[in-house]
Amino acid sequence: MGSTPNEPSLVVIEEDITLPSQITPSAKPLPLVAHGITDIEIHFLQIKFTAIGVYFDPNDVVSALQQWKGKSGKELEENDEFFEAVASAPAEKLIRVVVIKEIKGSQYGVQLESAVRDRLSEVDKYEDEEESALEKVAEFFQSKYFKKGSVVNFHFPVAGKPLEIGFTAEGKEETRLAVENRNVAETIQKWYLGGSRGVSPTTITALANSLSGHLGK
Repeated sequence: MGSTPNEPSLVVIEEDITLPSQITPSAKPLPLVAHGITDIEIHFLQIKFTAIGVYFDPNDVVSALQQWKGKSGKELEENDEFFEAVASAPAEKLIRVVVIKEIKGSQYGVQLESAVRDRLSEVDKYEDEEESALEKVAEFFQSKYFKKGSVVNFHFPVAGKPLEIGFTAEGKEETRLAVENRNVAETIQKWYLGGSRGVSPTTITALANSLSGHLGK
């Protein structure tokens, strides 16, 4: 039985871990453009940590990517300037992270905080305002426990509105945090969409292939 028009279908990442084919964080539905995982290999054993879904309207993004028209997914995958343009494109985006392997929220928060701080420091944009905003993000995750199936949403609205982070576990009501600092918000987006420096190579590959197809239309 197919899903109804108002009920998005589910993309199965692995048993019990799914991503909806579209999400409506505000006015209009955003389709799933690409998905991947974060993982590590230990003694030839793959350990998956999270599934990642990237949502936006491709039509809102490809207009900013015309210089890469005709490039293959492989060519785009290796071009960090391309992913910089994707992250900077003035379009509503949502990144959904679904937990596969249980961890403490504090561990995730520290990892995110460290990655964002290092990137901002590299470009001399890590000031008191950024430090304060990043501390609030880390504190938001501090008390959370990431059980399997828990969901973190990073909603990047159109320009001028704050990033909204949402966390849901075990069907409980979503808790939210608004991140007003633009530098921190942009760098969190680049942590997931940042080409060769993105936290999930499989997501970057999928995004490159997907956008190559859209640019070829």
